[in-house]
Amino acid sequence: MPAPNLPRILIITPHYPPSNLAAVHRSRLFAQHLPSFGWEPVILTVHERYYEETLDHDLERLLPAGQRIVKTGAFPVTRPRLIGDIGLRAFFHLYKTARKLIREEHIELLYIPIPSFYGALLGRWLHATTGIRYGIDYIDPWVQFFPGSERKWSRHWWSTKLSRFLEPIAVRRASFITGVAEGYYRGVIERNPALKTHCLFAAMPYGGEQADHKAVAGLGRKPYLFQPNEKLQFVYAGAMLPKAYGPLDALFSAIAADREAFSDVEFHFIGSGKSPNDPEGFNIRPYAERHGLWGSIVHEYPARIPYLDVLVHLEAADAVFILGSTESHYTPSKTYQGVLSGKPILAVLHEESTAVQVLRQTRAGIVLDFPGEAGVAGISRQFPEIFRSFRTFLAGFDPKEVDMRAFDQYSAREVTHKLTKVLDRFIPSHRSDTSTHPPA
Repeated sequence: MPAPNLPRILIITPHYPPSNLAAVHRSRLFAQHLPSFGWEPVILTVHERYYEETLDHDLERLLPAGQRIVKTGAFPVTRPRLIGDIGLRAFFHLYKTARKLIREEHIELLYIPIPSFYGALLGRWLHATTGIRYGIDYIDPWVQFFPGSERKWSRHWWSTKLSRFLEPIAVRRASFITGVAEGYYRGVIERNPALKTHCLFAAMPYGGEQADHKAVAGLGRKPYLFQPNEKLQFVYAGAMLPKAYGPLDALFSAIAADREAFSDVEFHFIGSGKSPNDPEGFNIRPYAERHGLWGSIVHEYPARIPYLDVLVHLEAADAVFILGSTESHYTPSKTYQGVLSGKPILAVLHEESTAVQVLRQTRAGIVLDFPGEAGVAGISRQFPEIFRSFRTFLAGFDPKEVDMRAFDQYSAREVTHKLTKVLDRFIPSHRSDTSTHPPA
């Protein structure tokens, strides 16, 4: 339980446990550690009966006892499905409840992780009606140029136009903006230079939570997508980024050119499909088939599986595989899970991704770093040598030799500490002596 009389921060996150979407864990881990640094979180979310994704009630067991969670309704999904985004379906429900909480309780700040991107507009509206200061956390960039965005009247074209129109409205009165990495909000500053006069900016990674990995042992879950065998089994767990397919194709090209060297290897892509709940929404399979790797070296399980099941499959694997994007800002959150899994990591990442630094500082794996689009072709040439280096690394790997002290700065607790250094700027008298913090 948080100590009495702590300043309160209202976090509006439409998805929260038992939702199993990846972005849930950003808010969950912040809320878990905020009381340790003198802030009481109040979570405003949407009731799970309005979620479309498969629920995982075991995730609720990871929440601290007594955490304040307020749930709203939402408009149901129609058939045919016209509006699916939960932030849009619940927009007015969240606004009304948030306004009531702000007016009736002593809420100091409002914090809105995005996506859902529409939720960012709540900050601007609630600031206008209650005067509360608000911040936006960029888990993903809002304005993005997906393949096909240049085709006029296409869905991606409309999405880009809409995001360019809405983002300035949402951020104009923001008091602080954070992101998983600086690159996630750099474009926001470039598009809205007036923010520099009144808005604070801070980058903080997802962070990893060792307690999550320890909790899995007590849940009795077992791997079900594959079983350990005599082959060297890698797990890639997570969605595919639109600009990750170039590196993927170059990687598969390298493997296909030297199949014998990879005859004892299996890559398992989990939750990498086109949509969370479609078991046939293959993204990886077409590339693997093109190179003749499907079913022997490459396997894909497109539908998302529960977060805790991901940790179980990491435990069952021999190694973790991480694939980055040609976008320099992209820092895969799976990097932190990989380090905490205690398994050796093989990564292909943009050279400017902060994940490169994480892996090299902790000595948790081997990285092939490439310089964006211009370096994709080089992946095919470099990967065989990198893989040989990985085999040598694997032969001598001892999880006890991973530098967890170097990883401390990427722990969920320390990442939350970075956040509170921003929050404290708005409460001048809040902290003058860090010794008043409750112990970890």
